[in-house]
Amino acid sequence: MSDGDNLLAERFEQHRPRLRAMAHRMLGSPTEADDAVQESWLRLSRTGAGDVDNLAAWLTTVVGRVCLDMLRSRTIRREEPLESHGDESPAGGTDPEREAVLADSVGLALLVVLDTLTPTERLAFVLHDLFAVSFDDIAVVVGRSPAAARQLASRARRRVQAAPATPDADVSRQRRIVGAFLTAARGGDMATLLTLLDPDVVMRADETAARMGSTGESRGAEQVARFFAGRAQGAPPADVEGAAGAVVAADGRTRLALSFIVVGDRILGIEVVADPEQLEELEVTLLG
Repeated sequence: MSDGDNLLAERFEQHRPRLRAMAHRMLGSPTEADDAVQESWLRLSRTGAGDVDNLAAWLTTVVGRVCLDMLRSRTIRREEPLESHGDESPAGGTDPEREAVLADSVGLALLVVLDTLTPTERLAFVLHDLFAVSFDDIAVVVGRSPAAARQLASRARRRVQAAPATPDADVSRQRRIVGAFLTAARGGDMATLLTLLDPDVVMRADETAARMGSTGESRGAEQVARFFAGRAQGAPPADVEGAAGAVVAADGRTRLALSFIVVGDRILGIEVVADPEQLEELEVTLLG
């Protein structure tokens, strides 16, 4: 690799944490986020930085467009295999590491709400409200005027704020509802499962879990209930990252973790993690 290639790679790595955090929030999947960021690197390596005046803005545009294509493809298939807001550039003098931490603090509850938005709404909201990208730059990504980009973000913001997606903070309540869900799943009790699931529930599984038999993404109470009916036989309840969940273990190691978002008396979101690296980072406590 030439000195120029090394320098380009070093400059790209400086932006990677921010790009990955953005892609993760736009796509809701760490694997897909890595794919989007890798695609941006491939495009940059083919283009070179010579004709790029603002590398941060260029990379934001490329990652945004890649994510938008992936979101649009997702809406067609539906079933996936498994804060200053003025005229600043995406670089904006901000710290990429700090923004990555900020984005990672946004949990599955927001992702569930984001799934109700159109791809362009989701993109505009994430880029502007979470990463302070200007509407001029967002307009380039979505192929619309800055005024239209502002309207997209505003519409998305209203829907996010109106969504009843604040998880129940009472962990004991969460445990009761998740425990009842697991019991109904083991008994194949569809009627009870449907009463415990929000009509708009979303279940996400990472690629490793999908290869183990999970569905990459399932939406709606009936579809999720059908998936769980008769399952969860070897999944005792657990606290996963401080929230009610369940785990599947073998040979003394956690092989799969499920975490639940409970809103009111119903489950709004389920995340299934089986990737070994992610499992090692999770704080899991078996109950009972």
